[in-house]
Amino acid sequence: MEKIVHDYETMFIVNATLEEDAMRAIVDKFKALIEANAEITEYNEWGKRKLAYPIDDINDGFYVLVNYKAEASFVAELDRNFNIADGILRSMTIRA
Repeated sequence: MEKIVHDYETMFIVNATLEEDAMRAIVDKFKALIEANAEITEYNEWGKRKLAYPIDDINDGFYVLVNYKAEASFVAELDRNFNIADGILRSMTIRA
């Protein structure tokens, strides 16, 4: 059976109150996970920005936007990893 690949866009927000090394480690971990299982078409680090509203009394987050091509099963696994990872404030994936 042929693999069905779709275009996806994922944005995730890392807790910006973490130390620089810890924040960079989280960003690199998820970038590597996406690279290993999908074809990245665009990668943008928006950097540290003020959140629209506080999340767990945190006002700043480090934003990362990734566009990629992958199977739906990988997107479900990525979402599961975002939910269990410490340091991720929010994440959202849409099919482009």
